[in-house]
Amino acid sequence: MPAATGSPALSAYDAVIVGGGHNGLVAAAYLAGAGRRTLVLERLGRTGGAAVSEEPFRGVAARLSRYSYLVSLLPQRIVRDLGLRITLRKRGVASYTPAVRGGRPTGLMVGGGEARTRESFARLTGSDREYEAWLRFYAMTARVAERVFPTLTEPLPTREELRARVGDGEAWEALCERPLGEAVEAAFADDLVRGVVFTDALIGTFTHAHDPSLLQNRCFLYHVIGQGTGDWDVPVGGMGAITDALAAAARAAGAEIVTGHEVTAVAADGAAAEVTFHDGRREGRVGAAKVLVNASPRELAALLGRPAPPVAEGAQFKVNMLLERLPALRDPHADPREAFAGTFHIAEGYGQLEDAYREAAGGTLPRVPPGEVYCHSLSDPTILSPALAARGWQTLTLFGLHTPARLFAGDSAGEGAAVRDRLLADTLAALDAHLAEPIAGCLARDADGRPCVEARTPLDLERELRLPGGHIFHGDLAFPWRDPAGAGEDGAAEDAAARWGVSGGHANVLLCGAGAVRGGGVSGIGGHNAAMAALGR
Repeated sequence: MPAATGSPALSAYDAVIVGGGHNGLVAAAYLAGAGRRTLVLERLGRTGGAAVSEEPFRGVAARLSRYSYLVSLLPQRIVRDLGLRITLRKRGVASYTPAVRGGRPTGLMVGGGEARTRESFARLTGSDREYEAWLRFYAMTARVAERVFPTLTEPLPTREELRARVGDGEAWEALCERPLGEAVEAAFADDLVRGVVFTDALIGTFTHAHDPSLLQNRCFLYHVIGQGTGDWDVPVGGMGAITDALAAAARAAGAEIVTGHEVTAVAADGAAAEVTFHDGRREGRVGAAKVLVNASPRELAALLGRPAPPVAEGAQFKVNMLLERLPALRDPHADPREAFAGTFHIAEGYGQLEDAYREAAGGTLPRVPPGEVYCHSLSDPTILSPALAARGWQTLTLFGLHTPARLFAGDSAGEGAAVRDRLLADTLAALDAHLAEPIAGCLARDADGRPCVEARTPLDLERELRLPGGHIFHGDLAFPWRDPAGAGEDGAAEDAAARWGVSGGHANVLLCGAGAVRGGGVSGIGGHNAAMAALGR
């Protein structure tokens, strides 16, 4: 365990928050700002959870967003309420998807203005049909986003209340009632265009286009409603700049943050609670009127001494790279500085995504692993030292799909290392297929002469961050509405925790992490909503 920073100053608090990730810090800032004596206990030696900026390559001054890397769902309401001093930068290019048509390299560029995007669609598909369909489809998602996003920081509506608020029966049916594949296939004819659309249904989620559970719809919805626009922005200074600003806001409001203290148990009766922790040397306890758990539902169950809920499997492969230069592309129409500034799709045609899913579900690594890459430093060079930026060095972040945790568990002796190495090689080969030079020749080297590339599987994320099954959302996402039936253990059906989607099993124990309803992604929504429930708002 990292060295502890101090010890709790008091023996009892109005609120104790378990975990200093971004949601826990949001909750702490709101509660302390409302005059509540608030304590945050964090297991690691720093706050931030998965939203951190770190220098992973020895002797190289490049601070990468090591785990989470883009921001869409953080509401301006939270930024304003907490006075956060952060900058989110728009990307001029939304996405670039390389392809081969008629034996020649080409690609689809979305961004750079309407005329340029239209021309790119026409060059790829031979007509304006797919672009017109694109405009209609995303006009539909924009209407839904505009109506749904504001509800994420309000008490949960019922399904029918949210449907009435959306007010568009066709859009509701497409996104919330029928498997998303039906809407994608009805709207688009081109396989590559279908794949570009559908990837938002798969980020961090292992599923397929016609899954009757609608898991793909739930994932897609959260990816297209951020800020009411669906934009995904680059945090200047990296993800750590956001959590550093949140920690500063919490401390400024009066919250006490203690790192290097692992919470090991929570005892609660609905009215009072006791939190047991260990600082690496000795055990301690503090009392609390309320406990907010910024950890997974599985971790919450363990703290309360309850049976663990089923674990939903993570299925993503995260690769961080540092390059001495961006690689040239085979597509003669694409500039690497534009193509990598947005989301660069690799092997994400609609058919390719389905093939990869079938292979992974059958227990083997996808032969051509799908994934997407983006270059943070093109939008925000501040994450590099001035010397590296002047030399033209760049970062690359790769997020791989359809790599469920089960594929790595068989290699228990090396904690999945052999499978991870094979997947990394196959993933970089899939990228190389669209480059005019191998990516390996562009990699920088660290102080020990090793290539600057690191890869993380779901098992790595579970071990490092305690994400259950390596699942970045702590479990399968839920639609942003509530079931009006059912009662809590300590109160009536309509208690504050249920209304806000943060029930933790007791009236005074709340879930404020990604596992809360509407809690996934770097949004602070789980922390905000748990704080509102704790304050009785």
